Amino acid sequence: MGKINREDMMELTRRMTPARTHFTRIAGAYIDEEGYIDNTFNTSFRGLSAEEKKRMLAAAKEVVFSETNTELAQFRIPGITPGSFWQFFTALCQCDLKNDALLLSFYEAVAEQYPRGKEYAIYVIHGVYDVPVKTSDHLQTMESEEVYSYLIVSVCPLLGEYEPGKPDCGLLYPAFTNRSADPAHVNIYSGTRSFFRQFLQL
Repeated sequence: MGKINREDMMELTRRMTPARTHFTRIAGAYIDEEGYIDNTFNTSFRGLSAEEKKRMLAAAKEVVFSETNTELAQFRIPGITPGSFWQFFTALCQCDLKNDALLLSFYEAVAEQYPRGKEYAIYVIHGVYDVPVKTSDHLQTMESEEVYSYLIVSVCPLLGEYEPGKPDCGLLYPAFTNRSADPAHVNIYSGTRSFFRQFLQL
């Protein structure tokens, strides 16, 4: 298990506001009490209403802004091998979530193993962050050092009709380490459940 730099996470979350967000697209599925997919969606983040943007930003920010190295922990992945979830996540990043078949496979895999008995939502958010160059005095410039393409997955109980509550669990892939994409690691958020660590066999 690696260590997460709190400043790296804060750099991402400071931009998770309606005016500054670098989210490009969001997809999701709503799962019923018996573990069946009730409905799905896939849309541009800009296409959401102001209220929907606020809810989705909150669901994502809760994952990344949680207490580092306790609630949010970093794990080394076994490798991006053919057929692995890591190859799958990489493909979703590269296509900007525009592959409904891949997303459906992920929803079904989660729903098959996730505890039943209550309705919940699986949200998958794609972001593209132009990481600004930092000068020797730690000030940021307008120049881009790297383009960080990433996914945030958030699993939330439903409080009402399609109304998400605080996430039970989630992840950030690839990890954002030393202000750079780190495809060898994933950050896993364990709020009330340690589901993703078991699901991904880490």
